[in-house]
Amino acid sequence: MKKLFVALMLAALPLLSFAAEHGGPELEKVDIDVSDKAAMQDGARTFANYCMGCHSAKFQRYERVADDLGIPHDVMLQKLVFTGAKIGDHMSIGMQPADAKVWFGAAPPDLTLVARVRGTDWLYGYLKSFYDDPARPLGANNRVFPNVGMPNVLVGLQGKQVVGCKQIQVVEDGKKQYDPLTGTPLTHEACDQLKIETPGAQTEAQFDETVKNLVTFLAYSANPVKLQHQRIGTYVLLYLAFFFVFAYLLKREYWKDVH
Repeated sequence: MKKLFVALMLAALPLLSFAAEHGGPELEKVDIDVSDKAAMQDGARTFANYCMGCHSAKFQRYERVADDLGIPHDVMLQKLVFTGAKIGDHMSIGMQPADAKVWFGAAPPDLTLVARVRGTDWLYGYLKSFYDDPARPLGANNRVFPNVGMPNVLVGLQGKQVVGCKQIQVVEDGKKQYDPLTGTPLTHEACDQLKIETPGAQTEAQFDETVKNLVTFLAYSANPVKLQHQRIGTYVLLYLAFFFVFAYLLKREYWKDVH
């Protein structure tokens, strides 16, 4: 029994560590549509211009992305390829892992499958939650991923974001608290709100759309055959439903002689 208990605890450790890592602020839900080619094209442009300086997508090929997203090959090479790579090459980067470890402390991860590992809500919240932090080596921190080891590469679009404070009314046992003498609400200062201190090139709504499109592209990259699988699944279910009618009629024909 003790050996079984130990085995169960060891099996649960990955789940416990996953839950601990994904703790933190509540994540905003984002509706991702991997059939929206316009959104994925914009996300691919953002990825190529802002992410591929450090992060690769080495399990994808430029040609496959161009074909799936409806981008002509010549446009793909002119607008989204900056390394001299050919259309059939993988989406790799020139930075060497050893150099990246020296510069950043760790090699930036490949992002081909990041949407499957982290989830789209996490990615959306993470990309929007960078804030200015002079105490960090690269001058930025992140509310979703504290002490992150990368700069805010989208700061030019979003603007300089800082942690702001606001007064929150005290609540105990689900009831708002008031001063017994004056009747005024009891408050405390909460310094966990993010606000834009210096505007960027985009408005808040435009930046939200840019981040959503980037996450949409990463969701596609993590599972580029999702729509095809869904379409095949629909055909399979229709076939099974059609076959079930004949199977039922055949069964009834056999069993009528038994009764």
